[in-house]
Amino acid sequence: MPLERTSKGFKDLSLTFKSNPLNQDLITIKNDTAIKRSLRNLVLTYTGERFYNPELGSKVYRLLFNPMSPIISDRIKDEIERTILLYEPRVEVDDIFVDPNFDNNEYNISIKYRVVGAEVTSENLSFVLRATK
Repeated sequence: MPLERTSKGFKDLSLTFKSNPLNQDLITIKNDTAIKRSLRNLVLTYTGERFYNPELGSKVYRLLFNPMSPIISDRIKDEIERTILLYEPRVEVDDIFVDPNFDNNEYNISIKYRVVGAEVTSENLSFVLRATK
C-alpha cells in the first residue's frame, strides 16, 4: 500500500526582510502565499545564480532572448515544468499555459497546480516574463 503524503502548514521568510514591530522577528508568509512565491522565485532564478546550490533555478531567461515563436513557448513551458518537478515537492502541476504576447515582446505565464496532501482545489499562479537587458 503506497504512503499517502499529507500536507502541513508552510511558512517562509518574506523577501522584504522587514521585522515585526511587536516581537522584532522577521515577517513570514504562510501556506498558499509561500508556495506561490516559491514557484515564482524558482522560475525567475537563473541556474548558477545561487552560490551553494548552482543547479537550482531554471533556464527560462535564456529562452526569452530567442525570437518569439510557438516552439520557444513550448520550450519555456517544458523548462517551467521541469524546474517545478525537480525543486518544489509541495505541489503537483496540473497545467502550464504560456501565451506569447508579440506586441509587447513578453510571455504571459499561468501555472495551475495542486498542493500535495491538501484537500483544496487547484491554485493558479500568473505572471509575465519578458527579456530584460
